[in-house]
Amino acid sequence: MKTKTSSAILFVIALILLLIVLSPLALVVLGAFKSYSEIMTNAISLPKSLSFQNFINVFKDMNYPKAFVNTAIVTFLGTLGIIIVGSLAGYKLSRTKTKTSYVLFMFCIFPMMIPFQSYMITLVKVSKTLHLMNSIWGLSVIYWGLGCPLAIFLYHGFMKGISTELDECASLDGCTQIQAFIKIIFPLLKPTTATVIVINAMWIWNDFLLPLLIIGSNKTNNTLQLAAYGFMGQYKMQWNNIMSGAILIIIPALIIYLIFQKNIIAGMVDGSVKG
Repeated sequence: MKTKTSSAILFVIALILLLIVLSPLALVVLGAFKSYSEIMTNAISLPKSLSFQNFINVFKDMNYPKAFVNTAIVTFLGTLGIIIVGSLAGYKLSRTKTKTSYVLFMFCIFPMMIPFQSYMITLVKVSKTLHLMNSIWGLSVIYWGLGCPLAIFLYHGFMKGISTELDECASLDGCTQIQAFIKIIFPLLKPTTATVIVINAMWIWNDFLLPLLIIGSNKTNNTLQLAAYGFMGQYKMQWNNIMSGAILIIIPALIIYLIFQKNIIAGMVDGSVKG
């Protein structure tokens, strides 16, 4: 009896917490189908009529196809670079058993502890020097440096659980170290790679601050986040357009998450616990 009562109480608490967490998203969905006057009159009421006019207006005003392509390019190139650099660095550092390797590993993952806001001005200055400003390609390269510390940490931990005998067998068969990694080791890193893809793809897709710093007001290279920012004025917030734009931005990221969700927990656990 006590077990059933405890379960019921936990269920009610979990349900209440779930409603609290989902309430902002519910308001966004409701607001996406309302006019500006409806939102300002009663933000939590149901829309008077189911209209997709907000989505049509936002699609045009944001230049959604162009912004979508820009965001997709940055997300793809940024995530790809993080996977390549992170996996190679994690592999080499895990296979090199020296004090220097350990120091380098700690140096690589230490940036995870530093808040982005503390070095973003310096990052902008360095980006100007390297001619990475106002460029989709430059933005993608910057994400490599920001995303690699976590990727190296995950790959390094997972790699420790893979026997070095595989490397030795590959060497006996005439494979170089890089060939052994590509043909034998990397295919075994699927759970961690899926985790790295999800974490970084969703982060890059939804990121606003870094594109604002690097792309700025260059509308040709606008990402979806920057395009949606255009609905926020100094004297008026176009809430109906902002909420409709948020829905259009969320949907692709949600699809990516649903595709790879089965591998997230497995990859996180294996990458952080093994070794």
